[in-house]
Amino acid sequence: MEHYPDQVISKTIAMPPSDVMECIVVTPEAAVRDGTAIFVALPLYDGEIGIAPLHAPMIGRLGYGEMRIRTGDDKVERFYVDGGFVQVVNNIVYVLTNRAVPASKVNASAAAELLAAARSRPTPTAELLAIRDRLESQARGQLWVAKRAGK
Repeated sequence: MEHYPDQVISKTIAMPPSDVMECIVVTPEAAVRDGTAIFVALPLYDGEIGIAPLHAPMIGRLGYGEMRIRTGDDKVERFYVDGGFVQVVNNIVYVLTNRAVPASKVNASAAAELLAAARSRPTPTAELLAIRDRLESQARGQLWVAKRAGK
């Protein structure tokens, strides 16, 4: 067994404490948001995740539903997100999604119509069943966001 010389020093890099992080939300069309946050809650495909400053690095697959960005003690920005990915690294939350719609602009009656249309789709194949399930999940996510926004 080989011994290492005493000159080898284990280095621990300490990050300074932080009360805020950066949150960047991007769609294929535009950067929707680029600012600070004190907490971010996102719908993952298998549940919800909460991200606070200095969160461990991670990558996750987004589901359909409400993204909440707390920017201050009483200030919360709410969006409907339509799948995609989230990456957390170096105190920055990157949200890459097909759509990010402010909750105040989500139309509950249109989402209800989408849900009804999705449920009435025929599903004779596994592929068509998967498409119907995705459309239902999207419509349910929009309905949830619209209801929470009071629309």
